[in-house]
Amino acid sequence: MVEKIKLEHGAGGEIMEELLRDVILRTLTLKSAGGIGLDALDDGATIPLGDKHIVFTIDGHTVRPLFFPGGDIGRLSVSGTVNDLAVMGARPLALANSMIIGEGFDGEDLKKILRSMDETAKEVPVPIVTGDTKVVEDEIGIFVITAGIGIAERPVTDSGAKVGDTVLVSGTVGDHGIALMSHREGIAFETELESDVAPVWEVVEAVAKAIGWENIHAMKDPTRGGLSNALNEMARKADVGILIRENDVPVRPEVRAASDMLGISPFDVANEGKVVMVVPREHAEEALEAMRRTEKGKNAAIIGEVIDRYRGKVLVETGIGGKRFLEPPAGDPVPRVC
Repeated sequence: MVEKIKLEHGAGGEIMEELLRDVILRTLTLKSAGGIGLDALDDGATIPLGDKHIVFTIDGHTVRPLFFPGGDIGRLSVSGTVNDLAVMGARPLALANSMIIGEGFDGEDLKKILRSMDETAKEVPVPIVTGDTKVVEDEIGIFVITAGIGIAERPVTDSGAKVGDTVLVSGTVGDHGIALMSHREGIAFETELESDVAPVWEVVEAVAKAIGWENIHAMKDPTRGGLSNALNEMARKADVGILIRENDVPVRPEVRAASDMLGISPFDVANEGKVVMVVPREHAEEALEAMRRTEKGKNAAIIGEVIDRYRGKVLVETGIGGKRFLEPPAGDPVPRVC
């Protein structure tokens, strides 16, 4: 029973799962519009519309600091919502933007955030068509809530992995969470750590054009809780095992170094510009090539496969040939990461 809300309840991982399962899902009763609904706890919901599907999603953004290496809350808010649509197989159609602003917030910073949102939306491209603005007495800075709709020919869920499939990731992991944490802690490197925050629709679309939507069995963006949480959710929901090879997961050397200093695994922290994708083994190389042809997927890699043992669990094959379970984190170790 959840008696009081803690920061960990919003940090992804098992503690957040408890809040969703024991409070939110048990309290809300009307949770589907005829397609994938709230009970699925996927990255969005679907609404059947003729031979297509509307995909609908929403995200709140409370990142601290508001401006960080590689991005800001504006870029994050657009990318996060676009990416939730993308991993459901939906081409983004339109976004809505709601801002809750603390009294006294700097006007120039607000303009910077809005310009960043505009520039990121143009990358996709997707228009920001409506919104809402509130100002409160508290010195909260700014919170940004974005909702999005997209259109999907064939929605993709995070629960469709099949035994024998191959698991890919579209680039290096741990960049966003470790960049934020290093920035907060004042850890400096010769090469500045930067967030990976970016919209991934071009990566997803490239793979779909190469192998067909029907051959993308599952997708997820590994945000709060990172790669560990995303893979565990996919394994549990599909009732399969997933085996990944530690040496095949791309991690930047500076991210690995910072992770060691901070005592945080790069597998456990948020990414904001990556997609985990599961495809049939015979289409894996073609999917990988399609990812690598895009700017945001140039560091993509095949990292493992779906197995029929240890169902609902994720195993890691270490560099020395041993195996261990990759447990989902209790929550993202970096608070207010998105």
